[in-house]
Amino acid sequence: MEPFTHLDAVALPMPRPNIDTDQIVPARYLQKPRTEDFGAFLFRDLRVAADGRPIAGFALDAADYAGARIIVAERNFGCGSSREQAVWALYDYGMRAAIAPSFGDIFAGNALKNGLLPIVLLERDVAALLAQLAAHPGARVRVDLPAQRVTFPDGASHAFAVDPFAKECLLEGRDEIDYTLSRLSAIEAFEARHEF
Repeated sequence: MEPFTHLDAVALPMPRPNIDTDQIVPARYLQKPRTEDFGAFLFRDLRVAADGRPIAGFALDAADYAGARIIVAERNFGCGSSREQAVWALYDYGMRAAIAPSFGDIFAGNALKNGLLPIVLLERDVAALLAQLAAHPGARVRVDLPAQRVTFPDGASHAFAVDPFAKECLLEGRDEIDYTLSRLSAIEAFEARHEF
């Protein structure tokens, strides 16, 4: 995954609570291999009718949100089943951060392990951000992971928490396996000292 330090990007508003993983990526796409572009399936049933025609008015398809890399939603984003493919769909589409008052626990863990930063802010602050994005479609939001701050279009800056290990992995662009392999010499030295 690519390193995450600073992000200044268009933010996509999804002003609804309880967006579940089946809405993010429908279950019929779960059998696809990871090599598949899951971004093509992002919000598929909300964007495309059963006959294959685009559903008018979905924000992700609006010109103002082209190239969005941040998604902003109401509480409990990513709830529902524990499908990692929901994170893959967001990541493959180009999203690198999600902002909400709360996230589904498993979704948040999967996000951190796959290069997507889940940012929890107070509900009133997320509501203010959603209002700014509605008033100014295509507005940009800045995320500073080293400082753990997010800056809204109006300049308001808010601190957020992130697990220190997950932060280190994101900053370095490593997943847990990469992190373990980076410590291989120390692991081998430990094993050599503790041989039976």
